[in-house]
Amino acid sequence: MTERLYYTSDETAGRAQVIRCTEEPDGRYAIELNQTLFHPQGGGQPADRGSIAGMAVEAVSLRGEQVAHIVSGALAPGEVEIQIDEDVRERHARWHSAGHLIGYAGEQFGWKPVKAHHWPGEGRITFMPGESVDPLPDASALMTMIDGWKADNLLRHTEIEAGRRKVRFGDLPAYLCGGTHVKQLADIGVMQILGLKMKKGQLVVTYVLDSQDCD
Repeated sequence: MTERLYYTSDETAGRAQVIRCTEEPDGRYAIELNQTLFHPQGGGQPADRGSIAGMAVEAVSLRGEQVAHIVSGALAPGEVEIQIDEDVRERHARWHSAGHLIGYAGEQFGWKPVKAHHWPGEGRITFMPGESVDPLPDASALMTMIDGWKADNLLRHTEIEAGRRKVRFGDLPAYLCGGTHVKQLADIGVMQILGLKMKKGQLVVTYVLDSQDCD
């Protein structure tokens, strides 16, 4: 099992041990570390970018209980330096945290978030109706709630319970989540809900952060 340091740490540089190096079918190599700062692609969030031993990490994925770091060359077992691209980490954290706020706001109207896509430039949250649903909210109603939470600059809290990680802001409900998030809601910056659409009984809310903050 790879220890996922990003669950409890915001550090973007550190050291780890190469446990295994396996050649991939495409000629690249999958590096398994004893611990990692890299968030793998999944949970609605893209993978971190960065380097291991100075070699660019081209992809990061979860394979069972191990995190696979894909690089162009082989690495021998032993200690290496790992470095996360700080700008990319911050961008993904902002988009993921903004998605959580939309989830919170939708729940205030009786809608239950069931799916999320926090990719920069493609943000959307999908809701199912709960047991008691208010009239379909509009974007301004959701943003009024969200802007209030941001103005209060609620702080992020994380905890590990029964091996599962929970994330919340202030006293808002905790979501089971393995993603990266801002330390405080003011760090999200400008966000906008682009639209709300009903599709096959589900409510899909699309959102964007400032227009220049896309991959």
